[in-house]
Amino acid sequence: MTFEPSPLTYSLEGERGNTFMDGIKRHTNSNYLKFIAIIAMTIDHATDLLYPGFPAEALPFVLHFIGRLTAPIMWFFVCEGYHYTKDVKKYMLRLGIFALISHFAYCFGFGISLNPLEGGIFNRTSVMYPLFIAVVVLYIEDHSGTLKKWVKTAIQTVLILSAFPADWSCIAVLAILGMYSERGNLEKQMLKIAGWVSVYGIVSFFFVSKTYAIELIGVLMVYPVLKLYNGERGKAKWMKWFFYIYYPLHLIIIGIIRLAVYGNVNICL
Repeated sequence: MTFEPSPLTYSLEGERGNTFMDGIKRHTNSNYLKFIAIIAMTIDHATDLLYPGFPAEALPFVLHFIGRLTAPIMWFFVCEGYHYTKDVKKYMLRLGIFALISHFAYCFGFGISLNPLEGGIFNRTSVMYPLFIAVVVLYIEDHSGTLKKWVKTAIQTVLILSAFPADWSCIAVLAILGMYSERGNLEKQMLKIAGWVSVYGIVSFFFVSKTYAIELIGVLMVYPVLKLYNGERGKAKWMKWFFYIYYPLHLIIIGIIRLAVYGNVNICL
């Protein structure tokens, strides 16, 4: 004799399953997702310190793969921040100051010249500069009614190109612009991310590091993470300032360890 579950049993199981997932989503606000980004970023940069140059080894590969979660989460919340901010100019100013401070911390952390035009053409400043530029470009798009279209396009193009030497290069700016145009539709935002990161991966494969290019596939892990986002900021308002402080601070710590272990050498690609 076999037992056949009644329709009520299926209903209760379904409700239990939905309640479990709904419970996770209900608590997954922007603070939790930003904390995930911070953890992934710390793992990624610590791996740069322990295994400089993106070696084709299993452990650093996996750790960098996890680290690829950080950038798309940051891009997503720049879109959200620009949309919800009550004062876009203050938001831009905050990001601009943050990008300037982070430039010094990034260069010290990885042993890079403070002059972004000196040395190689990649990774000369932190990803915070492209985030700042993306917001400026969005602002120009929304608040430049008096400019002729070709003038506006020219200014935006120059700004986007100025991010070329930064971590994630112009791709960070273009990904944010694409994601913002599809705001509210995560699936379409993921297509924008995948498209621009593919371009970045191809360039990286031929001119930077084949291992790094393959690790970029890790950005796709962000989809199930962002899918849990409940659209709320969370009660811990200090979390926003924690990220602004933590980013340059952890780079300074990495720089101190770099000097102690390797001396004053460049450990960045």
